[in-house]
Amino acid sequence: MFSRLPAATKALLIANIVIYALQLLLPEWVFAPLRLLPVAIDGDPFSPTSSFMPWQLVTHAFMHGNLLHIVMNLLGILMFGAPLEAHWGSRRFLIFYTFCTLGAGLCQLAVATLMLSQTGWTYSTLGASGGVFGLLAGYGMLFPNHRISLLFLPVLIKARTLVIVFAVAQLALAFSGLNTGEAHFAHLGGMLFGWLLIRHWRRPRPPQAPPPRRRPSHLRVVK
Repeated sequence: MFSRLPAATKALLIANIVIYALQLLLPEWVFAPLRLLPVAIDGDPFSPTSSFMPWQLVTHAFMHGNLLHIVMNLLGILMFGAPLEAHWGSRRFLIFYTFCTLGAGLCQLAVATLMLSQTGWTYSTLGASGGVFGLLAGYGMLFPNHRISLLFLPVLIKARTLVIVFAVAQLALAFSGLNTGEAHFAHLGGMLFGWLLIRHWRRPRPPQAPPPRRRPSHLRVVK
């Protein structure tokens, strides 16, 4: 089965597994500068372990906190990423996944920085969940009537319905004040940016002007 997966989906799965294995083998300080941190106004702006650095928008999405965390994200990439890549091709799929990951990181960065400025409480974010939620949104938009079976629900749910349920649940949890240990705004950001990109791709292109007609030549070629 693994050998039949599209190339980009397979590469994402392998990259996440390899980096998680390195997390287990190497000291934690090695990966500390790669987690997504808020912008520390009073901290050292040039320290990758005390304030946000641009590369963290990408690197945080390849690290995970525990085995369940990475397994759930790998399942999401497998379930939603492989069909999207088969539909779009590897290039457009990678553009979409990267855009969703960056969007998720930017939304989480804004919220975490706001919390730090108001409460003084800081935390780091890691995991591919933002990109995975973007894949879920994309799957629901491209295949809205496909039915999905979830591990914890013994029923088939339309993809469009599943996207709506997850979006509402994440929105409710984000504003509930509960400390669930999940980056709900990153999940919402991934879905939002995925929706925006597909809407952009679906915009009708302006009609192209026909090529100019060539004037007939009055010169005759004599052999």
